[in-house]
Amino acid sequence: MKTHTAPFYMALQPNLALRQIIATLLLLATLSGHASNKPPAKAHKAVSHKAAAHKASTRGPVYGKTKEATALADELAQQYKLPQTWVREQISKAQHLKGVPKMVLPPTVPTAKNWRAYRERFIESRRIDAGTQFWQTYESALTRAEQTYGVPAEMIVGIIGVETFYGQNMGNYRVLDALTTLTLNFPAAHPRAAERQAFFKSELGHFLAQAHSQGNASATGSFAGAMGWPQFMPSSVAKFAVDFDGDGRIDLRNSPVDAIGSVANYFKAFGWQTGMPTHYPVGFDEARLDKPTLLAPDILPSFSVSNFTAKGAVLDEQAQKHAGPLALVELFNGDEPPSYVAGTENFYVVTRYNWSSYYALAVIELGQAIKVNRALSSIQSNAR
Repeated sequence: MKTHTAPFYMALQPNLALRQIIATLLLLATLSGHASNKPPAKAHKAVSHKAAAHKASTRGPVYGKTKEATALADELAQQYKLPQTWVREQISKAQHLKGVPKMVLPPTVPTAKNWRAYRERFIESRRIDAGTQFWQTYESALTRAEQTYGVPAEMIVGIIGVETFYGQNMGNYRVLDALTTLTLNFPAAHPRAAERQAFFKSELGHFLAQAHSQGNASATGSFAGAMGWPQFMPSSVAKFAVDFDGDGRIDLRNSPVDAIGSVANYFKAFGWQTGMPTHYPVGFDEARLDKPTLLAPDILPSFSVSNFTAKGAVLDEQAQKHAGPLALVELFNGDEPPSYVAGTENFYVVTRYNWSSYYALAVIELGQAIKVNRALSSIQSNAR
């Protein structure tokens, strides 16, 4: 729907028109095809927000000066060049969070993936309204981030909206407790226990290095140790976080401006290409379709436009002009037929924030919905 039709609708019923136009645009986006194929597995953070209602009653005793805690402290102190006595003190004060190890285990009964249900959790009016307010409040920082890193404001707004509902859900677990628990008590039943335990040990080391530098080890975050408005893991804080508000320190929990710059820097570091779409609609020519080959590379863009279409994918005029590689991304809809999009290299960049194309598409569509809402709100204001 063209925006030049908006004043006519708004002259009749402004609030209703706004919702109807956004709903229509989002419905069209859904029908054009959406895709993904892997369940969530975090890149910058360990796992998604689940079981947020776990209470402090899951807390056990402090680790104290046990042999295991002392050995861990000495190893991290040496590896991260930290004072041994200080690290021993921090680890000894960390509390065992009894419920956390269970929260990182895969579900015992896998549920069918459903893009439409997943989408409804994030593309909804309360989050769109909150995102519109966030954009208005931090418009200058978002504009500066776009100019500095080449990442569109709607992508940054989409990330922060999906991650923490614009700062409303940043987590209340002490990061020191969570990461120590997942290092010393990682569940052996996990199919990749050794790998994941090593990951959390590394994150604990990064966190201790940052806590020592800042003089504060009491930071809170998710049960997996992700922190602040953008839910960065400590290693991502070390690599990608920036002091975007210019106050001489990086604070992702109390400075939304630092969060804005850090998300943009993250995208840029993973190869975001300014001006490139994230995805295109895709259809199929069943007579030529070689879907197994198209799906084989997963979400990694691997096909030129000519190879993509030669294997039975049908693209619109804009997509046919795309210069880079494409991926056929598949998104399951429960018992209904899957949806598909042609993902670009920028779509793949979004999945580096969270290794799930369901997540990536939710971020993209939330940002787009907020951009539309913001534009229509501006038209409404000007029409009064």
